Amino acid sequence: MKILIADKLAPEGSAFLETQEDVSVTVQTGLAGEDLAAALREHDGVVVRSAVQITANVLDTCMTNGSLLKGIARAGVGIDNIDLEAATRYGVAVMNSASASTISTAEHAFALLISLARNVPQAHMAMAKGGWDRSKYTGSQLHSRTLGIVGFGRIGQTLAHRAIAFGMKVIAFDPYYNADTALDGAVKMVRSFDELLPLVDSISFHVPKTETTAGMMGREQFAKAQKGLLVVNASRGGIIDEAALLDALESGQCSGAAIDVYETEPPSEDSPLRNHPRIVTTPHLGASTTEAQEAVAVDACKALLNYLQGQPVEGAMNIGSLSLDLTDRQRAFVTLGSRMVALLGAAGGDEQVAAVQFTLRGESLASRADTIARYALADLLRTHLDQPVNVVNAAILADQRNIEARTTIASDTGEDRFIIDLTNRDGITRRIEGIVDTRNRPRITHVIGYTMDMVPEGHMVLLTNADEPGRIGLVVQVFGEADVNIAEMVIGRKPTGTTGQVAMMVIKVDAAPSEQLLSALRQTPGIKKVAAVHLD
Repeated sequence: MKILIADKLAPEGSAFLETQEDVSVTVQTGLAGEDLAAALREHDGVVVRSAVQITANVLDTCMTNGSLLKGIARAGVGIDNIDLEAATRYGVAVMNSASASTISTAEHAFALLISLARNVPQAHMAMAKGGWDRSKYTGSQLHSRTLGIVGFGRIGQTLAHRAIAFGMKVIAFDPYYNADTALDGAVKMVRSFDELLPLVDSISFHVPKTETTAGMMGREQFAKAQKGLLVVNASRGGIIDEAALLDALESGQCSGAAIDVYETEPPSEDSPLRNHPRIVTTPHLGASTTEAQEAVAVDACKALLNYLQGQPVEGAMNIGSLSLDLTDRQRAFVTLGSRMVALLGAAGGDEQVAAVQFTLRGESLASRADTIARYALADLLRTHLDQPVNVVNAAILADQRNIEARTTIASDTGEDRFIIDLTNRDGITRRIEGIVDTRNRPRITHVIGYTMDMVPEGHMVLLTNADEPGRIGLVVQVFGEADVNIAEMVIGRKPTGTTGQVAMMVIKVDAAPSEQLLSALRQTPGIKKVAAVHLD
């Protein structure tokens, strides 16, 4: 068995492999393009970090003429440098060692919180300059403070354990953690981010950066929070609106922030974040410990070896018992499901999920219904979790969060159809339905009761409005005043039963709508809800 280490890796990784019987290890870094493809072709597996780019072109070149390659292991969290779709297409397993850096990242977030509360960096700098001003750097203790944790995956839960040990109260928000409490009742779970904000005096973020979470801590959220809030971000840059943070610090609404990740990395040399007296900064050090670097290397090598030996694998990204050999039409329904999930999220808003049912109809879908549904479940969970989610681990993650996920193959005949019913903690179910037309294009036919016929793609604005004369004209006027061209408009209607009629407009535009445009739409008479979504 031949394994290539193609990136700079902690030596413990290769040392582990070299102790295994019948394993030949080659260390060759700095490869790219055809040289990388040629090396991959001669090995059963490869271990990389983030520098080596295993693109679709590399895999296309590699997987010809009797390639040996069967597995790729990424030592670390992300797999942005590996073309997962191409690897899956060629039957190459991809895995990572994301969990290995959990403790280091959680500890760093907690270290930032302690440093922030006790003014440690500022006091150190004063001492280094010959100062001795004890009263200036009086801080506050963490005991009895209330920490809010946004995102309650591995890192969020690990941080919670440490905060509780320090005598802190912990309240958490995770829309995909379906329980009232966590950690044996030690952590209170709330149903929305807005509900969390006024309850906590410190907050730490542990979520991926998505369209939903980007800028989630902005001016509006700072205004809702307790005055003097302490803010920690060791998750992803851009979760906190940096301009809004600076304004909140200036006004005193936020008394301090500790930042490890930035909207642009590295931030510019003249960035106000670097020298602000109430901001503690570190250069993306969350996983930068000797132990974490050793652990991600060894775990990646172990995972790859286990896979090649036919053993259970941790961190699997694209393998499992599901049948991934889909027809073109079945793959079109996977695309449809992904877009249905995105639209349902935009139309339904921020709600805590209790159950989801996927219903597929049609003989061409029956044999791969579980796989198509699992792709949609992964899309549903992915935007809310701080860890990789795919068809392999989506069901497990849903079960861990007490989310009931079911797949049904409809018994009635008719055209192939995909239906998703999403039920929140209050028992309210929202449905979206779609088909794939004869040109293999996804089409939406129903969105939470609104009937329409629309191809979901590109930049879109969703509005619900009173179904009264003149509403379309008002909306068109707002777009015109913002100098935004409307590429397409689709109208869906449904009766409310008691208060007249409500309609939904789906408006396609050429570029992402500005916040100013969305704000103007929300202030337009008769407009009940506005949301934006981008579908690739």
